[in-house]
Amino acid sequence: MRAITIPAFGDADVLRLDEVETPEPGPGQVSIAVSHAGANFAEILYRQGVVDVPLPFVPGIEVSGRVLAVGPGVEGLRPGQPVAALTIVDSGGYAEVVTTAAELVAPLDGTGLGLDVAAALPSNSTTAFLVLDRVARIEPGESVLVHAAAGGVGSQLGQGARLLGAGRVVGAVGSPAKIEAARSFGYDEVVLREQVAGAGTFDIVVDMVGGPARRASLDLLAPMGRMVVMGNASGAADVALPANELWFTNKTVSGFNLAAFAAAFPAQAGLALRRAVAAAGRGDLRVRTETLRLEQAAQAHRRIESGATTGKLVLAVGAA
Repeated sequence: MRAITIPAFGDADVLRLDEVETPEPGPGQVSIAVSHAGANFAEILYRQGVVDVPLPFVPGIEVSGRVLAVGPGVEGLRPGQPVAALTIVDSGGYAEVVTTAAELVAPLDGTGLGLDVAAALPSNSTTAFLVLDRVARIEPGESVLVHAAAGGVGSQLGQGARLLGAGRVVGAVGSPAKIEAARSFGYDEVVLREQVAGAGTFDIVVDMVGGPARRASLDLLAPMGRMVVMGNASGAADVALPANELWFTNKTVSGFNLAAFAAAFPAQAGLALRRAVAAAGRGDLRVRTETLRLEQAAQAHRRIESGATTGKLVLAVGAA
């Protein structure tokens, strides 16, 4: 089968379209004929060697397509069924066929969702529900600040916060060109990252940017406020957060990594995915996608790394 591989760590030019062996599902797994694969910053980290993976490596943490085969012990899924799936535990989504745990698969029957849109849900939309509900434990009426609000996961966090009953929802972006895009995802207010100090205080801050934004975010937390750290898109050096300050000010800092969560708690990750699919099917969760060909994976990576993207890039893989 065709697949994009990482034969060596490096910049986007190392990505290569190869022929690789087609995987077969094991116990508790399904194989999926991939229609579309989401393009994410996580896959850039794999390519750069930030995440230690065996080479050659097929990236791809989320897909849509149709079930090709089911492994022993799998119930509730059938060959030919349209699905969205998290492939983040073992990766492999930039390929014509991928396998993943059946618990990390969401049927699309009756949702009305196109496979291009469905491919954009498993990572970002699932993350939004898990971060806000499971990690930050959002309460009705609480205020939320989301960094990188115009990006793939940022676009979902703002909408997710609203669905879960937040009061004031504010997005922070890195450039004026992204303000209108972030506003279109339902934020009450959108501010530039360097102006965030004047945005008031928040019960919840979600930071996937890192660097100075992380330190500033801690200062913006109200008493009993929670900051969730889930990325370092700026590439800045790690930021030291003083434990004594947390103690004195009644603040909490938590981390969230979808790959680690899905590996440890696949049933809960799958439940959040199906929740996201249902919300998108009802029209309560909107996803803006742009489709590139599988052969354009390097272009997708460059665009994500540039910080210029809004919404979500997906790769058209097959005719599923």
